[in-house]
Amino acid sequence: MSISKLASSIEESPTLALNEAARLLRVKGEPVIHLGGGEPKNKAPITAILGSAAKLKAGDIKYAPTDGLPSLKKAIIRYTEENYGRLVSPENIIVSTGAKQAIYNILFSIVNPQDEVILVAPYWVSYPEMVKMVYGIPVIVTPEDGTFQPRMEEIEESVSSYTRAIIINSPNNPSGGMYSEEFIAEIVDFCERKDIYLIMDDIYHRLVFDGQHPPSPYQFTDNDIENTRLIVVNGVSKLYGMTGFRIGWTVTNRRLVEVMTNVQSQITSCPPVVSQAAAEGALTGMQSLVENLRLTIQNNRDIMMKELQTFSDIKVSKPAGTFYCLPDFRAYGQDSVKLSTFILKKALVVTVPGKDFGMEGYLRLSYAGSVKDITEGVERMKWALDPNAPNEIYIGDRKLIRDWL
Repeated sequence: MSISKLASSIEESPTLALNEAARLLRVKGEPVIHLGGGEPKNKAPITAILGSAAKLKAGDIKYAPTDGLPSLKKAIIRYTEENYGRLVSPENIIVSTGAKQAIYNILFSIVNPQDEVILVAPYWVSYPEMVKMVYGIPVIVTPEDGTFQPRMEEIEESVSSYTRAIIINSPNNPSGGMYSEEFIAEIVDFCERKDIYLIMDDIYHRLVFDGQHPPSPYQFTDNDIENTRLIVVNGVSKLYGMTGFRIGWTVTNRRLVEVMTNVQSQITSCPPVVSQAAAEGALTGMQSLVENLRLTIQNNRDIMMKELQTFSDIKVSKPAGTFYCLPDFRAYGQDSVKLSTFILKKALVVTVPGKDFGMEGYLRLSYAGSVKDITEGVERMKWALDPNAPNEIYIGDRKLIRDWL
């Protein structure tokens, strides 16, 4: 069978292989703990369920406008004004089948072959592959000081005449780090002056801890929505625990929305009506669920940090948001894929290799699950890796003895 060069160039994530291995172990009845999950465990808001149920009950599930239902756009306008301090119009919004499609549509619409897109490591796993899928070139900027806080000097050194866009994800998947207000101000100003698109992936922007607030990028530009180089992406997946509904959106200038609408019309026609109704219900309903989820995740983060500190030789930065952390496991192995595979085989714990995020030797751990999974999962990992941990452990109803350290 002949496969295109483009499709062949897209790397398969080791995460998929690990997840499949974990699934097969579970089928066999093995007590696998998943610390790789990218979704909160809360139920979708009742207002979201009622909104989608009303559409289903009416039975009127037809095509919708390619760029999104007017009523959902109205809810997004209100959300943008309340959370970003910027009033936009319906023509500045396009609704897509998830924030992932939103970002792909943006790249498809603005990137020419051989254009460069700057990504700051650690970056979300799909960014480089999406850039390559539109024949662009991903340019990776890795902070030299070992932190998860990028410096403008490092980004400026990576900019060339081919630079078309920069993608920023803060709070960040996989590190949980939130970029400083000073950095956001600098990069907004830089992109406006250099006529470079700044794509803000804000899917976690309200899931922040310790009384912090993510800065609105709009506060750092004097340009109106039609002339700014800012493109803001958001959605309901993470904040409302609605990953399966697949609704995201983009806020940008009218011309780019028109182009993205044309692109989307040729790919998916329109986002699912039932899912759009659910997203509208979430955005317009009571927001106490968001705060409850945030507090739960913050507590889980504190527990994860406490457990990881019992390791002898790992370094971890305390996340300011999201439900991920990215500990440095290089004391136990430089190859994160091999390390994740070893931990799954020996301790039956799923982790995500840092290689996927541009951080070899690191592992992404999720604390979106239960407290029990966090504490037991880290205990198993410590047993498998740390020579100072006890040699014996119970996994499920079996007593295991470590004999490889």
